[in-house]
Amino acid sequence: MLKALTAAAALALSAAPAAAEIVSRSADSFTLRFAAPMETSAGVVVLALEDIGGWWDGAHTYSGDARNLSLSLDPGACFCEALPDGGVFEHGRVVALDDDHLALDAPLGPLKGLASKASLTFSWPDTGQRTTVTMTFVVEGPGVGAMADPVDSVMAVQFERLVRYIETGEP
Repeated sequence: MLKALTAAAALALSAAPAAAEIVSRSADSFTLRFAAPMETSAGVVVLALEDIGGWWDGAHTYSGDARNLSLSLDPGACFCEALPDGGVFEHGRVVALDDDHLALDAPLGPLKGLASKASLTFSWPDTGQRTTVTMTFVVEGPGVGAMADPVDSVMAVQFERLVRYIETGEP
């Protein structure tokens, strides 16, 4: 028992906590940033991002099931959701992918139709020792600044699930 507790404590102390913050906010914009240093490779991060249905919270989908989400990492590709009626809902589009970042034009959820710009970017620069996975969400549009706190709450959960998925294979 003591051995198991000691191992669990060592693991908890070795993992760096995720940092989350509302970087900026005005009446018509906000920027959220979440970051977590971890021991992983760029390849693992890319595979996790592509398997968005494996870690995204199904409570924040229109179908109620994250496995209905798809994300091809090709520029121009759709971040889409298959709906029960056979339709497809477009949550966003991939704008860029390179060795250490993925950028999407993604006015998620209630921001669709309100935001004039909604950029969701994931980055994972390899510093040689550790990789810091960062998610940044920049939203601009009339009155959207009032939505910063609730959107921050939802995106914090998504980021925590992504980090857990990268580290353990489970959301």
